[in-house]
Amino acid sequence: MTEGERTLAVFIDFENLALGFKGKKEKRFDIQKVLERLVEKGKIIVKKSYADWADYAEYKKPLHESAIELIEIPKRAMTGKNSADIRLCVDAMDLCYSKEHINTFAIVSGDSDFSPLVSKLKENGKHVIGIGMKESSSNLLIDNCDEFIYYEDLERPVGTPPKIEQELPERKKEAFQLLVDSVVGLVRENKEVLWSSMVKETMKRKKPSFNESYHGYRTFSDLLADAEKHGIVRLRTDSRSGTYVVVGFGKEEKKVEVEESKETKEPRPQREPKELKERKPQKPRWRGRPKRPKVQATPAIPVTSETAAVPESPTPSEPAPLDSEPVFQEPVPTLSEGWDSETGESEPPEREPET
Repeated sequence: MTEGERTLAVFIDFENLALGFKGKKEKRFDIQKVLERLVEKGKIIVKKSYADWADYAEYKKPLHESAIELIEIPKRAMTGKNSADIRLCVDAMDLCYSKEHINTFAIVSGDSDFSPLVSKLKENGKHVIGIGMKESSSNLLIDNCDEFIYYEDLERPVGTPPKIEQELPERKKEAFQLLVDSVVGLVRENKEVLWSSMVKETMKRKKPSFNESYHGYRTFSDLLADAEKHGIVRLRTDSRSGTYVVVGFGKEEKKVEVEESKETKEPRPQREPKELKERKPQKPRWRGRPKRPKVQATPAIPVTSETAAVPESPTPSEPAPLDSEPVFQEPVPTLSEGWDSETGESEPPEREPET
């Protein structure tokens, strides 16, 4: 059993199901439609049906051919109770506790009396599916199930599967029809990626005797490739595993539509190249600043009490050219030489009188 595969146990309350067909002569219960729908969900292990078969003798043969265990229940007038419902609940709970590998229970009935059974199965981590007639199914049971399928929906086709050519050999038509039914079932179960192994597994569940060599193919991949050639399915090859993946029905119509659209489209008129205009040289946005000559640093004069009040001489803005004659500056008079601290001007020194 692969990971994620469901194992089912099917319990049929045939007396309740027969009430939905009562008075409808044109309709007849077909157990194969129910089983084909459930096979798409997983592997069916247990199949049991409960009724007083003396009243439904015409259904015993098709049910027996489908490998369904027929459990005889006496009439209610003899027992005074609804023995079929009680026996069905006991068997279902017995399987729930004794067979842990069964993870899905399908109850074919619309009776609201099975609502407590559904709740108890869900408490034990089981997935519950209900199947019944629209007119005879209780809303209490429908809302309590994880999934409910109407029998009328089983008779309606899903989508528009491709038509199989009648000129094909009988064995090929049989294989292609089984392939289409299996892909439709997987799509109905909301499978995102239809791997070739998944499709083959569903085909073998629907028909256990299926073998691709009987239909004239060496491998199952050859069957899928031939089906794509006849326009039954569309395939793509997985880049990692290299196996086929079914992506839809019919031939690839997208490529044909693209080619037709290219042919129908008129060529666009080519635009004439515009005359190139002479571009004027643009001025640079940033202008370089003129380099300023470096000022030679003068040696630092130590600060003393005599030189503290002497103001610094202003530095020339531009250095003197080398060719010009050197400029001699007059010495700055000091305090001892007659510096006037109030006016900041120097006074001429007093000369000694000549003798």
